[in-house]
Amino acid sequence: MTIKTRFAPSPTGHLHVGNIRTALHNWMFAQKNGGEFLLRLDDTDKERSKEEYVTAIRADLAWLGINPDSEERQSARFDRYEERFEELKAAGRVYPAFETAQELDLKRKIQLGRGKPPTYDRGALNLSEAELAAFEAEGRKAHWRFKLDHNTPIEWTDLIRGDQHFDPALLSDPVIRREDGSWLYMLPSTIDDIDMGITHVVRGEDHVANTAVQIQMFQAFGEKMPEFAHEALLVGTEGKLSKRLGSLGVSSFRERNIEPQSLVALLARIGTSDPVEPIADVSTLIETFDFSRFGRAPARFDEEELTQLNQKIVHLLDFADVQGRIPDQMTAEAWSVIRPNLHNMGEVEYWWQVVTGPVTAAGLADEDRDFLEQARASLEGLTWSDTIWKDWTGALKENSGRKGKTLFMPLRQALTGLDHGPDMGALLPLIGRDAALDRLKATSS
Repeated sequence: MTIKTRFAPSPTGHLHVGNIRTALHNWMFAQKNGGEFLLRLDDTDKERSKEEYVTAIRADLAWLGINPDSEERQSARFDRYEERFEELKAAGRVYPAFETAQELDLKRKIQLGRGKPPTYDRGALNLSEAELAAFEAEGRKAHWRFKLDHNTPIEWTDLIRGDQHFDPALLSDPVIRREDGSWLYMLPSTIDDIDMGITHVVRGEDHVANTAVQIQMFQAFGEKMPEFAHEALLVGTEGKLSKRLGSLGVSSFRERNIEPQSLVALLARIGTSDPVEPIADVSTLIETFDFSRFGRAPARFDEEELTQLNQKIVHLLDFADVQGRIPDQMTAEAWSVIRPNLHNMGEVEYWWQVVTGPVTAAGLADEDRDFLEQARASLEGLTWSDTIWKDWTGALKENSGRKGKTLFMPLRQALTGLDHGPDMGALLPLIGRDAALDRLKATSS
């Protein structure tokens, strides 16, 4: 059997971090098992679905390195849904209902007032022919519900949550089709999973009750159901669901210069027993991916943890990894010098400016300016080599009597305009002899 997973976003908005995590785990599970990963666009909502969001979803997945093996769109499958709906109608597993939203709300309140669960009372099943005719005469249009089998317990073994049991009598018969004929989520999704050969459905734990209903839909069609894995939901650092998590999309991470590898490394591991580590090679994460390592506790998404992880991953990036994202003149040697000082790739231009100039040194005392004139003369008389910083500071220490911070800090400030930064022994050869002499001259005059 070929493992096949799917990610099924609705193109009614941009992906947020929770969506991204779901897509990632579906893709990783398929990758680990030599399977297939499907992007299914659940675009049955004609009013809200936009092509711009379809384009954005594809681009976001590509940025993360998630490449679907195939793509389907629900909007191209309405005829198929109609066909299978008629099968359920013939089998007596769907029925029309006419209650308005206000009438249903009143029913729920009455049931709650009686201490009962607010499930649908199946009142529509008791309508007489005369009552049905009266509704039609009024111009009322029916919505359609799937009739659950109350005599068959719903059970499955979840790959994360373990054995699950639902009493169908405690669930409402779900509305599957609106009055205008449009489809709600559950029936088209079930039909797609059957037709597209989905073997594993990986999604958030907020879908557990939906799964219970959909299992009976699989059974009503006489089809084998896939396996299910319901993940604990993401929470913010405050330990609860956060509105901010719903707004954290790929664009927000790009704006903060977060590497896709960093986001993948964090989302692959949070909520599991495996440590979150700065792993830039996704194959390592795929090899260790295992639903048995997922916990039931909410997965805490910490933006500060992501920022720190991102810095560590940037420090792992080779020159080949960043070519095309750094200045054309920057060499592999220059990258190796600058890289340890980066928090993110957005700082590359800043540090390259330190190398190429111009720089401005501020806060130098008069005695430091005199010292820098001595330093310039000393540097001018030395043979330039890869050890020039060591040779130069050694000579200055002997000739000026300065040592430690009083020796090194004025030189750093004059050459870089900063009091911190890369190791000067590696940085000075990048700056070059002529530029170094010019900077020393400018600060000593």
